[in-house]
Amino acid sequence: MRDSLPVRAVFSNVVGYFTIRADKTVMWGDHCGQPHRERHIRVAHGQRQGRKRPAVEISVVVPMFNEADNLPGVLLNIAHELRPLGRSFEIIAVDDGSSDDTAAILREAQTLHSWLYPVFYGPNRGRGYAQRRGFAEAVGRVILTIDADLSYHPRHLAEMVQLLDSHPDVDFVVGSPYMDGGSTAAVPAGRLAISKLGNWILGMAMPGGIKTVTGILRGYRREVLESLDLESEGKEINLEIVSKAVAAGFRAQEMPAVLRGRRKGKSKFLLKATIVSHLLFSFFERPALFFGAIGAALFALGLLGGGHLIYLWQSGNLNPDRPLMTLVVILLVAGLQISLFGFLGTQLVRIHRELFRIQRENKQLALRIAQKADFSAKELTTPLSRHQTTS
Repeated sequence: MRDSLPVRAVFSNVVGYFTIRADKTVMWGDHCGQPHRERHIRVAHGQRQGRKRPAVEISVVVPMFNEADNLPGVLLNIAHELRPLGRSFEIIAVDDGSSDDTAAILREAQTLHSWLYPVFYGPNRGRGYAQRRGFAEAVGRVILTIDADLSYHPRHLAEMVQLLDSHPDVDFVVGSPYMDGGSTAAVPAGRLAISKLGNWILGMAMPGGIKTVTGILRGYRREVLESLDLESEGKEINLEIVSKAVAAGFRAQEMPAVLRGRRKGKSKFLLKATIVSHLLFSFFERPALFFGAIGAALFALGLLGGGHLIYLWQSGNLNPDRPLMTLVVILLVAGLQISLFGFLGTQLVRIHRELFRIQRENKQLALRIAQKADFSAKELTTPLSRHQTTS
């Protein structure tokens, strides 16, 4: 049995960052030989794998794949840092189809700790899917994310909660080792260089002036994630969240953090995939950087060629049979046209950001209507129940 999903006009080929829904459906499942995939996993109450869950204030989502070496220590460390806050919390450990003893350790730990809610599925789907599953399971008003390898110390989670408490105008917090006050320790030099360069490029492409766009250390108010339709399957989900959240009008604030190299287990860092996804994301987020750079280079070459033509003409050495004049014209026209492509791309990006803002407003309006409807229903049923009791 196939499932029907909305047809999407996708602006990006990377992970569908720029999405417009139409009132049409297609059969999804066997298309291109791919198995059925869940494109949207919404953050909504009432769908918690059939388990009764107590209301909590803080949810921590920890995606993990083959992290048996770091368990259960990472979970205990997180709980240790959150307890002094005096707030109720839960830790949602998402096992992303691990092939080691991760699932067995989580099941055993679940019997010992009431705050632990593991999520299991297979096969491996990627960090983005794991985070989206964790978001869908979370019940807290504040949702935090962190790596299972403790690349960031769990104390940063408590710091993010305190920052959100003290700054009600901030919608989500980004832990940043690359801002002033942040630092790194024992991170392989090659990986660190790639990370810094990638975040520098992405920071220029994205609004908000965020220094660390790719990190998983985050703290969100629940309404931020409820307002976004996330689709990423891999690590680029953290880019997608920042892009869509900022476009929707949510305010982000960076917080200094310390990034440390992995101590146990095997790194999941994939160089080629990381570079390609970051470059493509930068292109789709700010096309003027790509088209503008190429257009400016071609136009500059055309100007240099034109200057050389003027010099040859003034010195009496200009040969009209040479193709230099044709080449100069081609370079100037091509430079202008490619620069115009960048301008058109920028306008499309502005349109998609406006769509995200409208989407946020619609979802918030729908939520307020639902809350008022629930309140009205309670007001109507309460007098009725009292009358039945007295009679």
